[in-house]
Amino acid sequence: MEYLCRNFLKLEVDSVSSIYTKTSIKSIVKDFKQLTKVGLSISVVFTSITGYLLGAESINYTTIILLALGGYLMVGASNAFNQVIEKDIDAVMQRTKNRPLPSGRMSATTALVIATLFTIAGIAILYAINPKCALFGAISIFLYTSAYTPLKAVTPLAVFVGAIPGAIPFMLGWVAATGKFGIEAGFLFMIQFFWQFPHFWAIGWLQFEEYNKAGLHMLPMDKKDKGAVVQIIFYTCIMILMSIAPVLKVTGDLYIYPLTAVIIFLLGLLMLYYAIQLYKTQKNTDARKLMLASVFYITIVPIIYVVDKFLH
Repeated sequence: MEYLCRNFLKLEVDSVSSIYTKTSIKSIVKDFKQLTKVGLSISVVFTSITGYLLGAESINYTTIILLALGGYLMVGASNAFNQVIEKDIDAVMQRTKNRPLPSGRMSATTALVIATLFTIAGIAILYAINPKCALFGAISIFLYTSAYTPLKAVTPLAVFVGAIPGAIPFMLGWVAATGKFGIEAGFLFMIQFFWQFPHFWAIGWLQFEEYNKAGLHMLPMDKKDKGAVVQIIFYTCIMILMSIAPVLKVTGDLYIYPLTAVIIFLLGLLMLYYAIQLYKTQKNTDARKLMLASVFYITIVPIIYVVDKFLH
C-alpha cells in the first residue's frame, strides 16, 4: 500500500512538472515571438522574396532561403532593439504593456543579447548573398533603432525617417537577385516608402490617445484633424503614381502591362476612397478600414508585379 502511494505521488509530481515545463516553453516561445514581432518579420520576408522574383533571371533557391533568413533576422533585431529602448514607454500604453519587457517576463539584457545576435547573424547571411544586401540590412537596423525609435518621442518627422528602413525590403529582394542598386530597385523602394505614410498615419489616428499619453508623435503636426488626413490623401496619390509608373517604361528593366497598371490603379483607388472617407467623417472606423486596405495593397501589389513579369 505504501509502495502504491509513493508511486502515485511520484506520478502526480511528474505530471505537474511536465505541465509546468510545457507551459514555460510555450510562454518563452510566445515572448520570443512578441519581442521579434514574428508576423511583421514574415510579411517583410514575403515582400523581399517578391522583389527577388522580379529581379531574378533564373531562380536560385539557396539565395531565396538566405534572403528569407537574413530578412527575418534583420527585422527581428530591429524590433527587439526597439522594445529595449521603449520599455518604459510600452509600459504606459494599453496595447503594449503586456509585452515581455514592460511586463517583467524578460530582462532588457536578454532582449539585448537576442537583438545583437540577430543583427550579427542577419548581416552575415545577407553578406553571403552579396555585400550590398548586407549594407542595406545594416542601414535598416541602424536607422530604425538609432533614428526612428528615439525621434518618435521628439517629432512627427520620425515617420519620415522610419519610412526609409520600412521601404528597404521590396528593394532588397531586387538587389539580392541582381547584385546592384539601379532605377528598378529605386522605384520598388519608392513604392513602399510612400505607402508607409497612409498606413502608419492610419495607425497613428487609431492609437492617437495612447501615443499621446506615452509622449509619441505619430501624426502630422501632432493633431488628429483634417490636416493630417490631407497629407494621407496626398501621399496615397503619390504612392499610386509610383506604383503604375513602370507602365511608362521609365523604370529600366522593371515594366508592367497596361492592364496590370489599371488593376494596381484600382487597388490604389480603394485606399484613396477610405482616405477620403476618413477626411469626411474623421471616425476611427474609417481609419481602420484605411489601415486594412493599405495592408491588402502592399500584400497584393507585389504579387501582381510578379505575375505580370512571368507573363512577359
